Amino acid sequence: MSEKNHYVYILRCKDATYYTGYTTDVQRRLNAHENGKGAKYTRGRGPFTLVYEQKLDYKGDALKREREIKRMTRKEKEAIICKWRREKYEDKGTTELP
Repeated sequence: MSEKNHYVYILRCKDATYYTGYTTDVQRRLNAHENGKGAKYTRGRGPFTLVYEQKLDYKGDALKREREIKRMTRKEKEAIICKWRREKYEDKGTTELP
């Protein structure tokens, strides 16, 4: 039996709102959102920017984290997004964020 990775992600929609979701394949899920086959909330709100992604080992942990993020205020979400972006780009050896 193959082990799956579990991800929680945040998309920034074109109307500047955030959508938080769970998946085992971030790129496949992003494509589904872009093609209008994702969550009802995201339909008509694209294009999207992936602004946060967290890999977890267990589905239950990922779903718990998704609920935590969905309950956060916009300001709290933006704080974890900023932290993730800093860490992501520091790992690549650059200090410039896109």
